[in-house]
Amino acid sequence: MHAYRSLNPLSAVRTAASNLTDCADRTDRTVPAVRKDLKDRTRRTLLTTFGGALAAVALCWSNAALAADWPTKPVSLVVPFAAGGTTDVLARALAESLSQRIGQPVIVESRGGAGATIGATYVARAEPDGYTLLIGAVHHTIATSVYKGLPYDFQKSFEPLTTIALVPNVLVVNANTPAKNVAELIALAKQSPGKMSYGSNGAGTAQHLIGTQFSSLAGVDIMHVPYKGSGPLTTDLVGGQISMSFDTVTPVLPQITAGKLRALAVTTAKRSSALPDVPTLAESGMPGFDLGTWFGVLAPAGTPPAILDRLNKEMVAVIQSPDFRSKMAAIGAEPIGDTRAQMAKQIADDTSRFAKLVRDNNVAVN
Repeated sequence: MHAYRSLNPLSAVRTAASNLTDCADRTDRTVPAVRKDLKDRTRRTLLTTFGGALAAVALCWSNAALAADWPTKPVSLVVPFAAGGTTDVLARALAESLSQRIGQPVIVESRGGAGATIGATYVARAEPDGYTLLIGAVHHTIATSVYKGLPYDFQKSFEPLTTIALVPNVLVVNANTPAKNVAELIALAKQSPGKMSYGSNGAGTAQHLIGTQFSSLAGVDIMHVPYKGSGPLTTDLVGGQISMSFDTVTPVLPQITAGKLRALAVTTAKRSSALPDVPTLAESGMPGFDLGTWFGVLAPAGTPPAILDRLNKEMVAVIQSPDFRSKMAAIGAEPIGDTRAQMAKQIADDTSRFAKLVRDNNVAVN
């Protein structure tokens, strides 16, 4: 049987220093000609080794202490859109249960505008301590190609935590619109080129790209009207200020149920569980059309790994709970709750995918 002792980094450095000094002394007695040179090099080696070890130990202790104490104050979830949209709804659902798990309030903070880039910029510049987080979305992978000179790099300035949910987008029109299906809507748009409009959550968002691709494939001229979020967008659509939208199911579902909006098609490859009788765009004459919206949580780059892992663990537990899944089903969202690595891959893949769509459809900020 062997006995093991825990390794003390400072003790190891002192032992190495003693061994090197003994070596130098022995050399002094046997090779006087190299005595001074060897002693100088030995001292430099000791200083470098000792300094590096101290820095590593200090960093490890600092990160470990920060992670062990986290959280000691409220955590903010920054929503980069106006209140009332899918991002806001998902953030509040997550915040409620996450707060119970971590023992601190989780506050939802709205910082909308510029296609979700204002909120993202705010979080990218925040202290990387686990207290300021971003509710990111597929929109951010599109904005990378649409907005020039962004003050952050979406793949380098953030640490992915987990994907909350995937939500289908749906083509909806005001209930007073004569069109009852996609074919009739396209015919109506062709009769009045440039007079019909569609709203989005901002330039460079998924709704913007979906609307642009729809217009291209249908061969119609439909004006794009950007908003700061789904709340004001839906209000104007119900009021007749715009003709249609390609928003996610969540914010428009109540208006569809109330008969104020009419759903013509969903934009994903399969139908939405919340709207099982509504066909896909692919079924409506646009084969291969498959665009939806995912939402997830990210932390500023530089956040200690232990805190990132803790956040992922707690959030995934919330997302995969029966209560949360039930809430998601009610709003037409598919809960995910994946690993940090899986979310990072999703971001990388979508950034490349949408860069091509942006180029092919000449999407630009107006």
